[in-house]
Amino acid sequence: MSGRHPGLYPLRLTALAKPLVFGGQAIARRLGKAGLPEWSIAETWECSDVTGAVATVREGPLAGRSLREMVADRPEELMGPGWSGTYFPVLTKFIDASGVLPVHLHADDEAARRLEGQPNGKTEAWHILDAAPGATALCGVREEVTAGQLRAALEAQEFDGVLRRLPVRAGETVYVPGGTLHSFGPATLVYEIEQTSDIQQHAMRWNMEDGSPVGDEEFAANLDMLMRQVDLASRPEFTPGLRIAAGDGVERVFLTASRYFALERWTAGTAEPLRHAFTTAQILTNVGAPVRVRSGAWSGELGRAETLLLPAVLGEVEITGPADVLLGYLPDLDRDVHAPLLTAGRGLEDIAAPLAEPESGGTPRTDGGGAP
Repeated sequence: MSGRHPGLYPLRLTALAKPLVFGGQAIARRLGKAGLPEWSIAETWECSDVTGAVATVREGPLAGRSLREMVADRPEELMGPGWSGTYFPVLTKFIDASGVLPVHLHADDEAARRLEGQPNGKTEAWHILDAAPGATALCGVREEVTAGQLRAALEAQEFDGVLRRLPVRAGETVYVPGGTLHSFGPATLVYEIEQTSDIQQHAMRWNMEDGSPVGDEEFAANLDMLMRQVDLASRPEFTPGLRIAAGDGVERVFLTASRYFALERWTAGTAEPLRHAFTTAQILTNVGAPVRVRSGAWSGELGRAETLLLPAVLGEVEITGPADVLLGYLPDLDRDVHAPLLTAGRGLEDIAAPLAEPESGGTPRTDGGGAP
């Protein structure tokens, strides 16, 4: 413990529950997340530093401190050596698409800065936790559809003629770059990881907050902005990820990875604990039964659908099985993704296909712009 600050430990954060019209009660009833209100919940923001929805520490010596304050006060202890920034760069959510999400997109970095006055856009990935048989998602514009054809179809609210409809299966993941038109649901439960942002443009004649109608003038303005941001060439695909053994009965699956974020799913039996060393902050989310977690000098239980933020300075985590958990983080791609896959005998050709790496690789650093 330093003279100025208590030592860092695994942080339980407040989770914002959002009652949007497409939601239901699957996060509580199917995942087992406790403490949610009885009314319909569409999303819980498990780790958020979005302005207006900044998480705070719930317990321990740092209780009441916001994630934004933690980033400002202790950036390298939280995020790792050499990191600097004004906000935590990764946002994670559970999403209950009991109904159908609106057709929408999120700006990429360039469009966010040029058109929205935001420091970054919102590239995201969806990991499917559960989906009804026959569930589908809209993701990307069909080949050879022109901007004019897309605009006309959106005006008519006729989506299937211009957007790709993909099958959705539990355990698969899709990386969705900024600028990609998309929607999913109904009967789909998703864990989403993304850049820290709430930027979006909708193509619907109704508001997702309460279902109220969108007037003609507002709808036209929404489509104008959406068409300036859409990437007609973005056509993502679902993938199963890359699996490697990480111990006796311990499996590590790289679900997706880019310079913006990486997501892994780890499972363990009872032969030996899940053990993982890390050098960047880890968002640990439990998607299975309650588990016992040890990191640094701290140990405690992580319940169903609960999240811990593990500061980089802790360096390691041990989880007693049976366990089924997700780890999200801001990666150094060579160190955190390529190296362990190559060590496990996976070739570069295996790595490139299911893992998304934008063309301007490397680990991003914020440039001091305003928080999203």
